[in-house]
Amino acid sequence: MKVILRVFGYVRRYPGMAMAQLTCAILGTVLVLVFPNLAQRIVDGQVPREHIGTAILIGLGAFFAQDFLNAMRIQLNNTFEQLVIYDLRSEMYERLQRLPLRWFDNRPTGDIMTTVSEDIPAVERVLIDGIEQGVIAILQIAIVAVYMFNVNTTLAWATCAPVPFIAFGALAYTLTSKERARKVRKASSAMNSLLHDNVAGMRQIKAYAMEKEEHTRFNLASDALRRATLHIMRVWSVYRPTMNFMTNLGYILVVWVGATALYRGEISAGEILSFIILLRMFYEPIGQIHSLNQLFVGGRSAGERVFDILDAEEEKDNDTGRKLDSIEGHIVYDRVHFSYGSVPTVNEVSLEAQPGQTIALVGPTGAGKSTLINLLTRFYEYDSGCIYLDGVPVRDLNKAWLRANTGYVTQESFLFNGTVRENLLIGRREATDEELWTALENANARHFVEALPDGLGTKVGERGIKLSVGEKQRVSIARALLRNPRILLLDEATASVDTETERQIQQALDALMKNRTSFVIAHRLSTVRHADRIYVLEKGTVVEHGTHDELMAKNGLYAGLCRTSLMA
Repeated sequence: MKVILRVFGYVRRYPGMAMAQLTCAILGTVLVLVFPNLAQRIVDGQVPREHIGTAILIGLGAFFAQDFLNAMRIQLNNTFEQLVIYDLRSEMYERLQRLPLRWFDNRPTGDIMTTVSEDIPAVERVLIDGIEQGVIAILQIAIVAVYMFNVNTTLAWATCAPVPFIAFGALAYTLTSKERARKVRKASSAMNSLLHDNVAGMRQIKAYAMEKEEHTRFNLASDALRRATLHIMRVWSVYRPTMNFMTNLGYILVVWVGATALYRGEISAGEILSFIILLRMFYEPIGQIHSLNQLFVGGRSAGERVFDILDAEEEKDNDTGRKLDSIEGHIVYDRVHFSYGSVPTVNEVSLEAQPGQTIALVGPTGAGKSTLINLLTRFYEYDSGCIYLDGVPVRDLNKAWLRANTGYVTQESFLFNGTVRENLLIGRREATDEELWTALENANARHFVEALPDGLGTKVGERGIKLSVGEKQRVSIARALLRNPRILLLDEATASVDTETERQIQQALDALMKNRTSFVIAHRLSTVRHADRIYVLEKGTVVEHGTHDELMAKNGLYAGLCRTSLMA
Protein backbone atom coordinates (compact mmCIF):
# COMPACT_ATOMS: atom_id res chain seq x y z
CA MET A 1 0.00 0.00 0.00
CA LYS A 2 2.93 2.33 0.70
CA VAL A 3 4.09 2.10 -2.91
CA ILE A 4 0.61 2.84 -4.26
CA LEU A 5 0.28 5.83 -1.95
CA ARG A 6 3.59 7.16 -3.28
CA VAL A 7 2.25 6.85 -6.81
CA PHE A 8 -0.73 8.94 -5.71
CA GLY A 9 1.81 11.51 -4.54
CA TYR A 10 2.66 12.26 -8.16
CA VAL A 11 -1.03 12.67 -8.95
CA ARG A 12 -1.38 15.44 -6.33
CA ARG A 13 0.89 17.68 -8.39
CA TYR A 14 -1.98 18.41 -10.79
CA PRO A 15 -5.07 18.99 -8.60
CA GLY A 16 -7.03 20.94 -11.22
CA MET A 17 -6.74 18.22 -13.83
CA ALA A 18 -7.50 15.53 -11.27
CA MET A 19 -10.65 17.40 -10.17
CA ALA A 20 -11.84 17.87 -13.77
CA GLN A 21 -11.33 14.18 -14.47
CA LEU A 22 -13.13 13.20 -11.26
CA THR A 23 -16.05 15.50 -12.10
CA CYS A 24 -16.48 13.88 -15.52
CA ALA A 25 -16.33 10.45 -13.87
CA ILE A 26 -18.97 11.29 -11.23
CA LEU A 27 -21.40 12.90 -13.69
CA GLY A 28 -20.97 10.05 -16.17
CA THR A 29 -21.54 7.49 -13.43
CA VAL A 30 -24.71 9.22 -12.18
CA LEU A 31 -26.11 9.15 -15.72
CA VAL A 32 -26.05 5.33 -15.79
CA LEU A 33 -29.11 5.43 -13.50
CA VAL A 34 -31.28 7.27 -16.02
CA PHE A 35 -32.10 4.36 -18.33
CA PRO A 36 -32.98 1.78 -15.59
CA ASN A 37 -35.29 4.35 -14.00
CA LEU A 38 -37.00 5.11 -17.32
CA ALA A 39 -37.36 1.41 -18.12
CA GLN A 40 -39.01 0.76 -14.75
CA ARG A 41 -41.45 3.64 -15.18
CA ILE A 42 -42.38 2.68 -18.74
CA VAL A 43 -42.97 -1.02 -17.91
CA ASP A 44 -44.99 -0.14 -14.80
CA GLY A 45 -47.16 2.24 -16.85
CA GLN A 46 -46.05 5.31 -14.95
CA VAL A 47 -45.26 7.12 -18.23
CA PRO A 48 -48.26 8.14 -20.36
CA ARG A 49 -48.30 6.71 -23.86
CA GLU A 50 -47.97 10.16 -25.45
CA HIS A 51 -44.78 10.81 -23.39
CA ILE A 52 -43.01 7.53 -24.17
CA GLY A 53 -41.19 9.09 -27.14
CA THR A 54 -39.95 11.89 -24.91
CA ALA A 55 -38.78 9.37 -22.33
CA ILE A 56 -36.90 7.45 -25.01
CA LEU A 57 -35.23 10.68 -26.18
CA ILE A 58 -34.23 11.43 -22.57
CA GLY A 59 -32.67 7.97 -22.31
CA LEU A 60 -30.84 8.50 -25.61
CA GLY A 61 -29.64 11.90 -24.41
CA ALA A 62 -28.38 10.35 -21.18
CA PHE A 63 -26.38 7.76 -23.14
CA PHE A 64 -24.94 10.50 -25.38
CA ALA A 65 -24.02 12.70 -22.41
CA GLN A 66 -22.47 9.70 -20.64
CA ASP A 67 -20.29 8.84 -23.66
CA PHE A 68 -19.37 12.51 -24.21
CA LEU A 69 -18.24 12.83 -20.60
CA ASN A 70 -16.37 9.55 -20.96
CA ALA A 71 -14.53 10.92 -24.03
CA MET A 72 -13.60 14.07 -22.10
CA ARG A 73 -12.45 11.97 -19.16
CA ILE A 74 -10.25 9.80 -21.38
CA GLN A 75 -8.59 12.85 -22.95
CA LEU A 76 -8.01 14.41 -19.55
CA ASN A 77 -6.71 11.11 -18.22
CA ASN A 78 -4.24 10.64 -21.08
CA THR A 79 -2.85 14.15 -20.64
CA PHE A 80 -2.80 13.79 -16.87
CA GLU A 81 -1.13 10.42 -17.00
CA GLN A 82 1.58 11.51 -19.44
CA LEU A 83 2.43 14.51 -17.27
CA VAL A 84 2.79 12.29 -14.21
CA ILE A 85 4.85 9.67 -16.05
CA TYR A 86 7.07 12.39 -17.49
CA ASP A 87 7.72 13.63 -13.95
CA LEU A 88 8.48 10.11 -12.75
CA ARG A 89 10.90 9.36 -15.59
CA SER A 90 12.59 12.73 -15.27
CA GLU A 91 13.01 12.30 -11.52
CA MET A 92 14.44 8.81 -11.98
CA TYR A 93 16.96 9.92 -14.60
CA GLU A 94 18.01 12.86 -12.44
CA ARG A 95 18.51 10.52 -9.49
CA LEU A 96 20.54 8.09 -11.63
CA GLN A 97 22.89 10.93 -12.55
CA ARG A 98 23.31 11.87 -8.90
CA LEU A 99 24.06 8.38 -7.61
CA PRO A 100 27.66 7.51 -6.71
CA LEU A 101 29.65 5.22 -9.00
CA ARG A 102 29.85 2.66 -6.20
CA TRP A 103 26.06 2.18 -6.61
CA PHE A 104 26.48 1.39 -10.32
CA ASP A 105 29.30 -1.05 -9.53
CA ASN A 106 26.74 -3.22 -7.73
CA ARG A 107 23.86 -2.85 -10.20
CA PRO A 108 23.87 -4.54 -13.65
CA THR A 109 23.14 -2.19 -16.54
CA GLY A 110 20.45 -4.54 -17.81
CA ASP A 111 18.70 -4.35 -14.44
CA ILE A 112 18.60 -0.55 -14.63
CA MET A 113 17.33 -0.73 -18.20
CA THR A 114 14.57 -3.10 -17.09
CA THR A 115 13.46 -0.65 -14.43
CA VAL A 116 13.28 2.20 -16.94
CA SER A 117 11.79 0.24 -19.84
CA GLU A 118 9.43 -2.15 -18.01
CA ASP A 119 8.90 -1.12 -14.41
CA ILE A 120 8.02 2.51 -15.11
CA PRO A 121 5.41 1.49 -17.74
CA ALA A 122 4.01 -0.96 -15.18
CA VAL A 123 3.62 1.90 -12.70
CA GLU A 124 2.19 3.90 -15.59
CA ARG A 125 -0.51 1.26 -16.11
CA VAL A 126 -1.42 1.57 -12.44
CA LEU A 127 -1.91 5.28 -13.05
CA ILE A 128 -3.93 4.76 -16.24
CA ASP A 129 -6.09 1.77 -15.35
CA GLY A 130 -5.64 1.46 -11.63
CA ILE A 131 -6.30 4.94 -10.32
CA GLU A 132 -8.65 6.13 -13.03
CA GLN A 133 -10.69 2.98 -13.63
CA GLY A 134 -10.55 1.98 -9.98
CA VAL A 135 -12.08 5.29 -8.85
CA ILE A 136 -14.78 5.04 -11.52
CA ALA A 137 -15.58 1.43 -10.56
CA ILE A 138 -15.90 2.28 -6.88
CA LEU A 139 -18.05 5.31 -7.67
CA GLN A 140 -20.34 3.27 -9.89
CA ILE A 141 -20.69 0.50 -7.31
CA ALA A 142 -21.54 3.03 -4.59
CA ILE A 143 -24.02 5.04 -6.68
CA VAL A 144 -25.78 1.97 -8.07
CA ALA A 145 -25.93 0.37 -4.60
CA VAL A 146 -27.56 3.46 -3.09
CA TYR A 147 -30.09 3.55 -5.92
CA MET A 148 -30.90 -0.16 -5.59
CA PHE A 149 -31.54 0.12 -1.86
CA ASN A 150 -33.79 3.08 -2.58
CA VAL A 151 -35.81 1.05 -5.13
CA ASN A 152 -36.12 -2.25 -3.25
CA THR A 153 -34.22 -3.20 -0.10
CA THR A 154 -34.86 -6.96 -0.40
CA LEU A 155 -33.48 -7.22 -3.95
CA ALA A 156 -30.60 -4.94 -3.01
CA TRP A 157 -29.55 -7.30 -0.18
CA ALA A 158 -29.82 -10.24 -2.56
CA THR A 159 -27.55 -8.40 -5.00
CA CYS A 160 -24.98 -7.72 -2.27
CA ALA A 161 -25.02 -11.26 -0.84
CA PRO A 162 -21.98 -12.50 -2.85
CA VAL A 163 -19.93 -9.37 -2.10
CA PRO A 164 -18.34 -10.64 1.19
CA PHE A 165 -17.14 -13.80 -0.60
CA ILE A 166 -15.78 -11.69 -3.47
CA ALA A 167 -14.00 -9.39 -1.00
CA PHE A 168 -12.51 -12.35 0.88
CA GLY A 169 -11.24 -13.90 -2.37
CA ALA A 170 -9.70 -10.60 -3.50
CA LEU A 171 -7.99 -10.16 -0.13
CA ALA A 172 -6.59 -13.71 -0.19
CA TYR A 173 -5.29 -13.23 -3.72
CA THR A 174 -3.68 -9.89 -2.91
CA LEU A 175 -1.97 -11.09 0.27
CA THR A 176 -0.37 -14.05 -1.52
CA SER A 177 0.54 -12.30 -4.78
CA LYS A 178 3.46 -10.10 -3.70
CA GLU A 179 6.10 -12.82 -3.86
CA ARG A 180 4.77 -14.13 -7.19
CA ALA A 181 5.04 -10.68 -8.77
CA ARG A 182 8.54 -10.17 -7.36
CA LYS A 183 9.73 -13.42 -8.92
CA VAL A 184 8.48 -12.28 -12.32
CA ARG A 185 10.23 -8.89 -12.05
CA LYS A 186 13.43 -10.56 -10.84
CA ALA A 187 13.38 -13.12 -13.66
CA SER A 188 12.67 -10.40 -16.22
CA SER A 189 15.55 -8.33 -14.90
CA ALA A 190 17.94 -11.31 -15.02
CA MET A 191 16.99 -12.09 -18.62
CA ASN A 192 17.36 -8.47 -19.74
CA SER A 193 20.71 -8.15 -17.96
CA LEU A 194 22.00 -11.24 -19.76
CA LEU A 195 20.65 -9.96 -23.08
CA HIS A 196 22.32 -6.58 -22.57
CA ASP A 197 25.68 -8.21 -21.79
CA ASN A 198 25.47 -10.56 -24.76
CA VAL A 199 24.54 -7.84 -27.25
CA ALA A 200 27.39 -5.66 -25.96
CA GLY A 201 29.77 -8.64 -26.13
CA MET A 202 28.58 -10.12 -29.44
CA ARG A 203 32.03 -9.81 -31.00
CA GLN A 204 33.56 -11.83 -28.17
CA ILE A 205 30.79 -14.43 -28.42
CA LYS A 206 31.46 -14.87 -32.14
CA ALA A 207 35.24 -14.73 -31.71
CA TYR A 208 35.18 -17.59 -29.20
CA ALA A 209 32.39 -19.50 -30.97
CA MET A 210 30.21 -19.28 -27.84
CA GLU A 211 26.87 -18.95 -29.67
CA LYS A 212 25.55 -22.31 -28.51
CA GLU A 213 26.56 -21.85 -24.87
CA GLU A 214 25.15 -18.31 -24.68
CA HIS A 215 21.94 -19.45 -26.35
CA THR A 216 21.60 -22.08 -23.63
CA ARG A 217 22.19 -19.45 -20.92
CA PHE A 218 19.60 -17.17 -22.46
CA ASN A 219 17.08 -20.00 -22.72
CA LEU A 220 17.58 -20.80 -19.03
CA ALA A 221 16.94 -17.17 -18.08
CA SER A 222 13.96 -16.99 -20.42
CA ASP A 223 12.57 -20.25 -19.03
CA ALA A 224 12.80 -18.87 -15.47
CA LEU A 225 10.69 -15.91 -16.60
CA ARG A 226 8.25 -18.25 -18.35
CA ARG A 227 7.80 -20.40 -15.25
CA ALA A 228 7.36 -17.39 -12.95
CA THR A 229 4.78 -15.87 -15.31
CA LEU A 230 2.93 -19.17 -15.71
CA HIS A 231 2.67 -19.50 -11.93
CA ILE A 232 0.86 -16.16 -11.77
CA MET A 233 -1.39 -17.16 -14.67
CA ARG A 234 -2.30 -20.47 -13.03
CA VAL A 235 -3.39 -18.74 -9.83
CA TRP A 236 -5.27 -16.14 -11.88
CA SER A 237 -7.00 -18.86 -13.89
CA VAL A 238 -8.54 -20.17 -10.66
CA TYR A 239 -9.15 -16.81 -9.00
CA ARG A 240 -10.95 -15.00 -11.84
CA PRO A 241 -13.48 -17.74 -12.76
CA THR A 242 -14.23 -18.24 -9.05
CA MET A 243 -15.03 -14.57 -8.66
CA ASN A 244 -17.16 -14.64 -11.82
CA PHE A 245 -19.11 -17.58 -10.38
CA MET A 246 -19.77 -15.54 -7.23
CA THR A 247 -21.17 -12.63 -9.26
CA ASN A 248 -23.34 -15.04 -11.26
CA LEU A 249 -24.78 -16.26 -7.95
CA GLY A 250 -25.96 -12.71 -7.47
CA TYR A 251 -27.93 -12.87 -10.73
CA ILE A 252 -29.53 -16.17 -9.62
CA LEU A 253 -30.43 -14.76 -6.20
CA VAL A 254 -32.02 -11.63 -7.68
CA VAL A 255 -34.11 -13.63 -10.17
CA TRP A 256 -35.17 -16.08 -7.47
CA VAL A 257 -36.01 -13.45 -4.84
CA GLY A 258 -37.56 -11.14 -7.42
CA ALA A 259 -39.75 -13.82 -9.00
CA THR A 260 -40.97 -14.93 -5.57
CA ALA A 261 -41.80 -11.33 -4.63
CA LEU A 262 -43.53 -10.76 -7.97
CA TYR A 263 -45.84 -13.80 -7.47
CA ARG A 264 -46.71 -12.44 -4.03
CA GLY A 265 -47.44 -9.00 -5.46
CA GLU A 266 -44.70 -7.40 -3.39
CA ILE A 267 -42.80 -5.98 -6.37
CA SER A 268 -43.61 -4.75 -9.85
CA ALA A 269 -42.32 -6.09 -13.15
CA GLY A 270 -40.69 -2.72 -13.78
CA GLU A 271 -38.67 -2.96 -10.58
CA ILE A 272 -37.40 -6.42 -11.57
CA LEU A 273 -36.47 -5.14 -15.05
CA SER A 274 -34.73 -2.17 -13.46
CA PHE A 275 -32.76 -4.47 -11.14
CA ILE A 276 -31.72 -6.79 -13.97
CA ILE A 277 -30.33 -3.78 -15.83
CA LEU A 278 -28.68 -2.50 -12.63
CA LEU A 279 -27.09 -5.89 -11.93
CA ARG A 280 -24.75 -5.47 -14.90
CA MET A 281 -23.90 -1.96 -13.79
CA PHE A 282 -23.18 -3.23 -10.25
CA TYR A 283 -21.23 -6.40 -11.04
CA GLU A 284 -19.34 -5.10 -14.09
CA PRO A 285 -17.20 -2.66 -12.06
CA ILE A 286 -16.62 -5.43 -9.49
CA GLY A 287 -15.19 -7.51 -12.34
CA GLN A 288 -13.03 -4.54 -13.33
CA ILE A 289 -11.70 -4.36 -9.79
CA HIS A 290 -10.71 -8.05 -10.06
CA SER A 291 -8.68 -7.26 -13.17
CA LEU A 292 -7.23 -4.16 -11.54
CA ASN A 293 -6.20 -6.28 -8.57
CA GLN A 294 -3.83 -8.17 -10.86
CA LEU A 295 -2.61 -4.87 -12.26
CA PHE A 296 -2.03 -3.34 -8.84
CA VAL A 297 -0.04 -6.36 -7.71
CA GLY A 298 2.31 -6.10 -10.69
CA GLY A 299 2.43 -2.32 -10.39
CA ARG A 300 3.30 -2.51 -6.71
CA SER A 301 6.21 -4.85 -7.40
CA ALA A 302 7.42 -2.63 -10.24
CA GLY A 303 6.94 0.45 -8.07
CA GLU A 304 9.17 -1.05 -5.39
CA ARG A 305 11.99 -1.31 -7.92
CA VAL A 306 11.37 2.21 -9.23
CA PHE A 307 11.34 3.74 -5.75
CA ASP A 308 14.37 1.66 -4.80
CA ILE A 309 16.31 3.83 -7.26
CA LEU A 310 14.54 7.05 -6.31
CA ASP A 311 15.32 6.38 -2.64
CA ALA A 312 18.96 5.43 -3.22
CA GLU A 313 21.41 7.71 -1.41
CA GLU A 314 22.88 10.17 -3.87
CA GLU A 315 26.37 11.60 -3.95
CA LYS A 316 26.98 13.87 -1.01
CA ASP A 317 27.77 17.55 -1.52
CA ASN A 318 27.15 17.27 -5.25
CA ASP A 319 26.00 20.86 -5.61
CA THR A 320 27.75 22.41 -2.62
CA GLY A 321 31.33 23.02 -1.57
CA ARG A 322 34.04 25.53 -2.31
CA LYS A 323 35.12 26.78 -5.70
CA LEU A 324 38.68 28.08 -5.76
CA ASP A 325 39.35 31.32 -7.58
CA SER A 326 42.37 29.76 -9.28
CA ILE A 327 44.17 26.42 -9.32
CA GLU A 328 47.90 26.09 -8.79
CA GLY A 329 47.79 22.31 -9.07
CA HIS A 330 49.50 21.29 -5.82
CA ILE A 331 48.08 17.86 -4.99
CA VAL A 332 48.86 15.83 -1.86
CA TYR A 333 47.67 12.35 -0.87
CA ASP A 334 48.06 11.96 2.90
CA ARG A 335 47.77 8.35 4.14
CA VAL A 336 44.74 7.68 1.96
CA HIS A 337 42.85 4.44 2.53
CA PHE A 338 40.01 3.04 0.41
CA SER A 339 38.35 -0.33 -0.09
CA TYR A 340 35.50 -1.54 -2.31
CA GLY A 341 34.64 -4.23 0.18
CA SER A 342 36.55 -5.99 2.92
CA VAL A 343 39.84 -6.03 0.98
CA PRO A 344 41.70 -2.68 0.88
CA THR A 345 42.24 -1.34 -2.65
CA VAL A 346 44.36 1.63 -1.54
CA ASN A 347 46.20 1.36 1.76
CA GLU A 348 47.89 4.29 3.51
CA VAL A 349 49.06 5.91 0.25
CA SER A 350 50.98 9.18 0.52
CA LEU A 351 52.28 11.07 -2.50
CA GLU A 352 52.73 14.63 -3.67
CA ALA A 353 52.54 16.48 -6.99
CA GLN A 354 53.95 19.99 -7.14
CA PRO A 355 52.23 22.48 -9.49
CA GLY A 356 53.10 21.66 -13.09
CA GLN A 357 54.69 18.29 -12.31
CA THR A 358 53.97 15.07 -14.15
CA ILE A 359 53.40 12.14 -11.80
CA ALA A 360 53.52 8.60 -13.19
CA LEU A 361 51.71 5.76 -11.42
CA VAL A 362 53.18 2.36 -12.21
CA GLY A 363 52.46 -1.12 -10.95
CA PRO A 364 50.92 -4.49 -11.73
CA THR A 365 47.27 -4.82 -12.68
CA GLY A 366 45.04 -4.30 -9.64
CA ALA A 367 47.65 -2.29 -7.74
CA GLY A 368 45.21 0.61 -7.23
CA LYS A 369 46.49 3.09 -9.84
CA SER A 370 43.12 3.95 -11.41
CA THR A 371 41.51 4.03 -7.98
CA LEU A 372 43.86 6.82 -6.89
CA ILE A 373 42.72 8.92 -9.84
CA ASN A 374 39.06 8.16 -9.14
CA LEU A 375 39.52 9.32 -5.56
CA LEU A 376 41.01 12.63 -6.74
CA THR A 377 37.97 13.36 -8.94
CA ARG A 378 35.66 12.13 -6.14
CA PHE A 379 34.12 9.41 -8.27
CA TYR A 380 34.68 7.46 -5.05
CA GLU A 381 35.15 8.84 -1.55
CA TYR A 382 38.20 7.64 0.38
CA ASP A 383 37.61 5.94 3.72
CA SER A 384 40.35 7.68 5.69
CA GLY A 385 43.28 10.01 5.22
CA CYS A 386 42.91 13.07 3.02
CA ILE A 387 43.57 14.38 -0.49
CA TYR A 388 44.42 18.07 -0.80
CA LEU A 389 44.25 20.39 -3.79
CA ASP A 390 46.20 23.59 -3.14
CA GLY A 391 45.88 22.91 0.58
CA VAL A 392 42.10 22.38 0.50
CA PRO A 393 40.65 18.89 1.13
CA VAL A 394 38.95 17.76 -2.08
CA ARG A 395 35.93 16.74 0.04
CA ASP A 396 35.40 20.45 0.74
CA LEU A 397 35.36 21.30 -2.98
CA ASN A 398 32.31 21.43 -5.22
CA LYS A 399 32.29 18.20 -7.22
CA ALA A 400 31.03 19.72 -10.46
CA TRP A 401 33.65 22.50 -10.25
CA LEU A 402 36.43 20.01 -9.45
CA ARG A 403 35.59 17.79 -12.40
CA ALA A 404 35.12 20.77 -14.73
CA ASN A 405 38.73 21.72 -14.03
CA THR A 406 40.05 18.21 -14.61
CA GLY A 407 40.79 16.55 -17.93
CA TYR A 408 40.31 12.79 -17.81
CA VAL A 409 41.27 10.36 -20.59
CA THR A 410 40.83 6.65 -19.93
CA GLN A 411 42.09 3.54 -21.68
CA GLU A 412 38.55 2.59 -22.72
CA SER A 413 37.54 5.69 -24.64
CA PHE A 414 33.79 6.19 -24.56
CA LEU A 415 31.97 8.05 -27.30
CA PHE A 416 28.25 8.72 -27.25
CA ASN A 417 25.99 7.70 -30.11
CA GLY A 418 26.10 11.09 -31.83
CA THR A 419 28.34 13.08 -34.15
CA VAL A 420 32.04 13.80 -33.75
CA ARG A 421 31.11 17.43 -33.04
CA GLU A 422 28.64 16.49 -30.31
CA ASN A 423 31.22 14.28 -28.60
CA LEU A 424 33.86 17.01 -28.72
CA LEU A 425 31.52 19.69 -27.39
CA ILE A 426 31.24 17.70 -24.17
CA GLY A 427 34.71 19.10 -23.41
CA ARG A 428 33.57 22.70 -23.88
CA ARG A 429 30.04 23.34 -25.05
CA GLU A 430 30.60 26.86 -26.37
CA ALA A 431 33.59 25.88 -28.54
CA THR A 432 33.56 26.91 -32.21
CA ASP A 433 34.24 24.55 -35.10
CA GLU A 434 37.61 26.20 -35.54
CA GLU A 435 38.52 25.35 -31.94
CA LEU A 436 37.28 21.79 -32.48
CA TRP A 437 39.57 21.37 -35.50
CA THR A 438 42.50 22.81 -33.52
CA ALA A 439 41.93 20.29 -30.72
CA LEU A 440 41.70 17.47 -33.24
CA GLU A 441 44.91 18.61 -34.89
CA ASN A 442 46.74 18.71 -31.57
CA ALA A 443 45.53 15.17 -30.90
CA ASN A 444 46.67 14.10 -34.38
CA ALA A 445 43.07 13.30 -35.27
CA ARG A 446 42.28 16.02 -37.81
CA HIS A 447 43.31 14.07 -40.88
CA PHE A 448 41.03 11.09 -40.28
CA VAL A 449 38.07 13.27 -39.17
CA GLU A 450 38.40 15.30 -42.39
CA ALA A 451 38.29 12.03 -44.32
CA LEU A 452 35.00 10.97 -42.70
CA PRO A 453 31.87 11.31 -44.91
CA ASP A 454 30.45 14.32 -43.02
CA GLY A 455 33.53 15.48 -41.14
CA LEU A 456 32.54 16.80 -37.72
CA GLY A 457 28.92 15.89 -38.48
CA THR A 458 29.67 12.19 -38.95
CA LYS A 459 27.72 9.83 -36.70
CA VAL A 460 30.13 7.64 -34.72
CA GLY A 461 27.57 4.96 -33.75
CA GLU A 462 26.93 3.39 -30.38
CA ARG A 463 30.06 3.65 -28.20
CA GLY A 464 31.88 4.99 -31.29
CA ILE A 465 31.65 1.63 -33.08
CA LYS A 466 32.21 3.23 -36.53
CA LEU A 467 35.67 4.41 -35.54
CA SER A 468 38.75 2.32 -34.85
CA VAL A 469 40.08 1.98 -31.31
CA GLY A 470 42.91 4.40 -32.04
CA GLU A 471 40.56 6.91 -33.69
CA LYS A 472 38.18 6.83 -30.72
CA GLN A 473 41.09 7.38 -28.36
CA ARG A 474 42.33 10.39 -30.30
CA VAL A 475 38.84 11.95 -30.32
CA SER A 476 38.72 11.42 -26.53
CA ILE A 477 42.11 13.11 -26.16
CA ALA A 478 40.93 16.00 -28.34
CA ARG A 479 37.92 16.32 -26.06
CA ALA A 480 40.23 16.62 -23.05
CA LEU A 481 42.47 19.09 -24.90
CA LEU A 482 39.43 21.21 -25.66
CA ARG A 483 38.65 21.56 -21.96
CA ASN A 484 42.17 22.96 -21.40
CA PRO A 485 42.21 21.72 -17.79
CA ARG A 486 44.61 22.70 -15.01
CA ILE A 487 44.79 19.08 -13.87
CA LEU A 488 45.24 16.28 -16.38
CA LEU A 489 44.57 12.60 -15.69
CA LEU A 490 45.71 10.04 -18.26
CA ASP A 491 44.72 6.47 -17.49
CA GLU A 492 46.46 4.34 -20.13
CA ALA A 493 45.54 7.06 -22.64
CA THR A 494 47.84 5.70 -25.35
CA ALA A 495 47.55 1.99 -24.60
CA SER A 496 45.13 1.22 -27.43
CA VAL A 497 47.04 2.77 -30.33
CA ASP A 498 49.94 1.66 -32.46
CA THR A 499 53.49 2.80 -31.81
CA GLU A 500 53.52 5.54 -34.47
CA THR A 501 50.16 6.95 -33.39
CA GLU A 502 51.31 6.78 -29.78
CA ARG A 503 54.38 8.81 -30.66
CA GLN A 504 52.25 11.46 -32.35
CA ILE A 505 49.76 11.61 -29.49
CA GLN A 506 52.54 11.67 -26.91
CA GLN A 507 53.98 14.75 -28.58
CA ALA A 508 50.62 16.49 -28.22
CA LEU A 509 50.29 15.33 -24.62
CA ASP A 510 53.80 16.51 -23.77
CA ALA A 511 52.88 19.98 -24.97
CA LEU A 512 49.58 19.84 -23.11
CA MET A 513 51.18 18.71 -19.84
CA LYS A 514 53.54 21.68 -19.70
CA ASN A 515 52.76 23.87 -16.68
CA ARG A 516 49.92 21.52 -15.69
CA THR A 517 49.74 18.98 -12.91
CA SER A 518 49.39 15.63 -14.61
CA PHE A 519 48.88 12.08 -13.40
CA VAL A 520 49.84 9.42 -15.92
CA ILE A 521 49.11 5.70 -15.69
CA ALA A 522 50.96 3.70 -18.31
CA HIS A 523 52.68 0.41 -18.98
CA ARG A 524 55.02 1.73 -21.65
CA LEU A 525 58.41 2.98 -20.53
CA SER A 526 58.40 5.71 -23.20
CA THR A 527 55.31 7.22 -21.55
CA VAL A 528 56.59 7.41 -17.97
CA ARG A 529 60.39 7.66 -18.09
CA HIS A 530 60.36 11.47 -18.36
CA ALA A 531 57.88 11.97 -15.50
CA ASP A 532 59.01 14.27 -12.69
CA ARG A 533 58.12 11.62 -10.15
CA ILE A 534 57.23 7.94 -10.48
CA TYR A 535 55.25 6.14 -7.78
CA VAL A 536 55.28 2.35 -7.91
CA LEU A 537 52.28 0.62 -6.36
CA GLU A 538 51.75 -3.00 -5.34
CA LYS A 539 48.58 -4.29 -3.67
CA GLY A 540 47.38 -0.74 -3.00
CA THR A 541 50.57 0.44 -1.34
CA VAL A 542 53.40 2.68 -2.57
CA VAL A 543 56.51 0.51 -2.50
CA GLU A 544 58.89 2.78 -4.43
CA HIS A 545 59.04 6.34 -5.68
CA GLY A 546 61.59 8.50 -7.43
CA THR A 547 62.76 9.41 -10.92
CA HIS A 548 63.28 6.82 -13.62
CA ASP A 549 67.03 6.75 -13.10
CA GLU A 550 66.70 6.55 -9.31
CA LEU A 551 64.28 3.64 -9.50
CA MET A 552 66.36 1.77 -12.05
CA ALA A 553 69.36 2.15 -9.74
CA LYS A 554 67.37 0.59 -6.88
CA ASN A 555 66.80 -2.51 -9.02
CA GLY A 556 63.45 -3.08 -7.33
CA LEU A 557 59.91 -3.66 -8.60
CA TYR A 558 60.06 -0.79 -11.09
CA ALA A 559 63.27 -2.08 -12.64
CA GLY A 560 61.72 -5.53 -12.87
CA LEU A 561 58.63 -4.13 -14.57
CA CYS A 562 60.81 -2.29 -17.05
CA ARG A 563 62.55 -5.53 -17.96
CA THR A 564 59.43 -7.65 -18.21
CA SER A 565 56.29 -5.56 -18.75
CA LEU A 566 57.18 -2.05 -19.79
CA MET A 567 58.14 -1.60 -23.43
CA ALA A 568 60.98 0.70 -24.43
